[in-house]
Amino acid sequence: MKLDADTLAAAAQRIGITSEELGEFARRGTSVAYAAGDYLFHESAPRQWLGVVMEGEVELLRGQRGRSVTIGVAQPGAILGEAVMLDDSAHGASGVTRRGATIWQVSRAEVEKVRTERPEVFYKLVAQVARRLSDRLRAASERIAGETGVAPMTSVRKEHDSLGEREVPNHAYYGVQTVRAIENFPFSGIHVSHYEHFVRALACVKKACAKANAELGVLDAKVATAIEKACDEILAGKLHDQFRVDMIQGGAGTSTNMCANEVIANRALEILGHAKGDYAHCHPNDHVNCSQSTNDAYPTAIKLGVWFTLRDTLAGLRELQAALAAKAAAFADVIKMGRTENQDAVPMTLGQEFSAYAVMIGDGIRHLEHAGNELLETNMGATAIGTGLNSPAGYAPLCTNYLAEISGAPVRLAENLVEATQDSGEFALMSSAMKVAAVQLSKICNDLRWLSSGPRCGLYEIRLPAMQPGSSIMPGKVNPVVPEVVSQICFQIIGNDVTVSMASEASELELNMAEPIIAFNLFFGLTLLRNAAVVLASRCIAGIEPNRERCREYVQNSIGLVTALNPVLGYEKSAAIAKEALKTGGSVYDLVIAKGWLSKARLDELLKPEAMTHPRLTR
Repeated sequence: MKLDADTLAAAAQRIGITSEELGEFARRGTSVAYAAGDYLFHESAPRQWLGVVMEGEVELLRGQRGRSVTIGVAQPGAILGEAVMLDDSAHGASGVTRRGATIWQVSRAEVEKVRTERPEVFYKLVAQVARRLSDRLRAASERIAGETGVAPMTSVRKEHDSLGEREVPNHAYYGVQTVRAIENFPFSGIHVSHYEHFVRALACVKKACAKANAELGVLDAKVATAIEKACDEILAGKLHDQFRVDMIQGGAGTSTNMCANEVIANRALEILGHAKGDYAHCHPNDHVNCSQSTNDAYPTAIKLGVWFTLRDTLAGLRELQAALAAKAAAFADVIKMGRTENQDAVPMTLGQEFSAYAVMIGDGIRHLEHAGNELLETNMGATAIGTGLNSPAGYAPLCTNYLAEISGAPVRLAENLVEATQDSGEFALMSSAMKVAAVQLSKICNDLRWLSSGPRCGLYEIRLPAMQPGSSIMPGKVNPVVPEVVSQICFQIIGNDVTVSMASEASELELNMAEPIIAFNLFFGLTLLRNAAVVLASRCIAGIEPNRERCREYVQNSIGLVTALNPVLGYEKSAAIAKEALKTGGSVYDLVIAKGWLSKARLDELLKPEAMTHPRLTR
């Protein structure tokens, strides 16, 4: 696909330059197509290109720690990555296309060529870019002031539950049970609102329940419609700040479920024309929680929210896999020494080493995909213990079908709702798959640190990109900080699995009370794993360079070459050569020649490193 004149003109007009001037950049670019769900770039990753949106839309998201905020949508003609012209700073937001997009991209290297060859055009565009960034900064400041300004001081309303009456701030959409939960569970400081996919999953569940209840005649259509509209607002990103309950809580998730019920009920009341807290018209329990229990709504929302989060994690891991595969291809001709138990083994290529890493990440992806599919079996309609008490006939399959339609996830109803309500096996399986991915990822980071060790007194077979000074006392020292932090993240995920295993085992009789800590560790771990993959790919793997000379030097001086002589000389003679070479410092090659055991031509054939990197049997 070519960049047409209309799109180029629209982009030039947005920036404030002529089509001809922008064309100086555009002619150096190429069309890149992205599939639905693809990330074009990630927050904190280095900028690599200047782009123009040709088709589709790109959503710009800010936030990497479980909750992101949409700060803009780039439509055809919009410019992306302009700051690549100013400096080498990282992206301040992530770009994702929900339905696919095509971008005309000009690489950083080509942008630099324009700077050199056509400085008058380059700096005119730089001036316009600076003006646009200033406008964006002002707009962002105004938005922040409007959204997160001083908390309002309002009157209060009185609400009651079975324990008595409490005051609730009138500006709050949550209610009395959330007030109690905020007071009772001041533990992690990480609220349900921190994980946007969890909040959206709760809204999906409540909307599906309202639609099923209305269709079966147990919920007034007008009330159901208001509940659905309130859920739609939450799905659009509104009211998330009202989910203020700590992720770690007692009560098997009742506080989270009731927070959702209260927020949705109070927004539905406003939609119906009533005041917040006027529950006679829309009640958190009687209407929003109709035909439900925390014991089916909460675990279903966890599963759905984890599935949403998993999609982001898998996208990050696929980017890492692709980066490793690219290096495997680039390093295919780099001969190096393989090692077992940190001792010289036999020659291989650096490409083979990185190819193995790409396969490892692929295995982790496969395990996570399998675990994610198992999570899609839900117990909606089970109500308290799986018997479906207080739900109408046909409710469970109808609600599940609506949940699939609303969420876009292929959820299915569990065969046995009593089992599904008490068994946390799917959560343990997901945590285990995360642990496996973390173990493999940390092993790769271990190797990257070993292979880059030095530079003078270590292996130094690869060079990692320098990210920051490494010591407050040793000048010039640069540490492998990205592999180091990724390994630490992996340790955390591995430890999380112990918690999830114990919490899954904690199920007793018809319910597991420990689902909140399971939810926290799954959401937290998947978010860490995704960010680790993205940072490792963009800030480490992409910039790795081979030290070809050092790699070949190790091979030429290695005693491990003697392994290739086993089929010809036999194990005993080969071992003797190895022992003598190690003792005298001589080379395997010279010792065999000196003993007259093989001719030079034959030895050259046997000990050619390139011939030792694939299956070969010599007699």
